[in-house]
Amino acid sequence: MPTVLRIDGYRFFFFSDEHLPVHIHIEKAESYMRIDLETMRVTDCYQISSKEIKRVLLLTQKHRKELLGAWHEYFGEN
Repeated sequence: MPTVLRIDGYRFFFFSDEHLPVHIHIEKAESYMRIDLETMRVTDCYQISSKEIKRVLLLTQKHRKELLGAWHEYFGEN
């Protein structure tokens, strides 16, 4: 489970056997989200408030280039 980023207590990661679409998993304590990095759409979440969802989306957008780069580097895609 490569961790790509840790910020504000959130851990941004993907699994070593991921699948398309390009996405990132985010967790903090019991909260969890999955965001499609191409569309910036939340594709899964639980135990997370709407306020936290907005915060995580902002963090993801801010670091999107880094997250996409990590995905493509790890999985050997352009």
